[in-house]
Amino acid sequence: MRFTNTLRVALRALSRNTMRSMLTALGMIIGVAAVITMVSIGNGAKAQVEAQVASLGQNLITVMSGYSSSGSTRGGSGSSMSLTPEDAEAISAEVSGIDGLSPEVRDRNQILANGLNWNTNVNGVGPDYPYVRNWPMAAGAMFTDQDVKSLAKVCVIGKTVADQVFLNEDPVGQTLRVRNLPFRILGVLSPKGFSIFGSDEDDVVLLPYTSHMKRVSRRTSISMIRIQAESPEKIQTVKLAVEDLLTQRRRGRDTEFTVRTQEELATAATQTAKTMTGLLAGIAGVSLIVGGIGIMNIMLVSVTERTREIGIRLAIGAHGADVLTQFLIEAILLSSLGGVIGVAVGVAGSQALSNYNGWPVLVPTMWIFISVAGSALVGIVSGFYPCLLYTSPSPRD
Repeated sequence: MRFTNTLRVALRALSRNTMRSMLTALGMIIGVAAVITMVSIGNGAKAQVEAQVASLGQNLITVMSGYSSSGSTRGGSGSSMSLTPEDAEAISAEVSGIDGLSPEVRDRNQILANGLNWNTNVNGVGPDYPYVRNWPMAAGAMFTDQDVKSLAKVCVIGKTVADQVFLNEDPVGQTLRVRNLPFRILGVLSPKGFSIFGSDEDDVVLLPYTSHMKRVSRRTSISMIRIQAESPEKIQTVKLAVEDLLTQRRRGRDTEFTVRTQEELATAATQTAKTMTGLLAGIAGVSLIVGGIGIMNIMLVSVTERTREIGIRLAIGAHGADVLTQFLIEAILLSSLGGVIGVAVGVAGSQALSNYNGWPVLVPTMWIFISVAGSALVGIVSGFYPCLLYTSPSPRD
């Protein structure tokens, strides 16, 4: 019997028990739909975290103050405050492969402007800060190197600050006060949203770091140094060079700084999302196994119910291989049909969750092919055992 005839007989056998076939395929539909939906949610969360990490800047390297220790008293990361403007100047002058650099002094203060006050982040940075952070200006311009050298009383503000203290007015050219010192607003940063840590990036006032250190905070150290490498390939080279230079400048003293790359931050930030995606996919994969067991059960029932039909077919000239192929085809058709429908249901369900709950979802093309191929494989495995059962003497007795 040719393959086409075997396929036609298999389709006819499935159509004779339409409801049973649909219920059998339903297990596979639910399993594949669950896998697609869960993986889409997990990938969406991972993509969102990666986008937030990317918003920190391109090819970014961050040098932070390290741990402090005084006798038996020890402080956490950032407590040593050992970085200085001279460290930033040395890195800029002596390390090659750098495309931008900005020292940073972080603080929080009350500001006053337009008859309103607001408590916000007041950070001292360098002129390269918007470039290093990949943060363009929405209006006006960034302060210059000359402003840094002259300790100019100028600033740039984020959108949240502009909305809170200037309402619907244009803030460029106006004045805000930090610790009763007037700073002229040169520009407004474009909206950036929330960081991966949940803080509002736009709630910030940027001053020249020299003005911040000499006029506002009265400190001699800086919080961190942000560095942009020229290309992704140079990130590790620049990182090692920065570590060597800062170690040499400290003449062998205990390391009081930490150097982190954007890649390391992205790996740490997305690890949870990856774990969640794997967990959700594993749980949903159980549904595929359950669906395969259902198909195997139905095929076992079919073998038992159709013993007389099989005997007649063999008597009129069909080969045993044709009968075995028929069972395999039926199992593969049930599982593949369930897989295709399950993919459609999973994609639709993912979009529905995104629209209803606002969750970010990303339907992975690779997982669509994996689900369809996996469902077909489940069909082969599920139909193979009944075929072997048929070849043993017991079904024929």
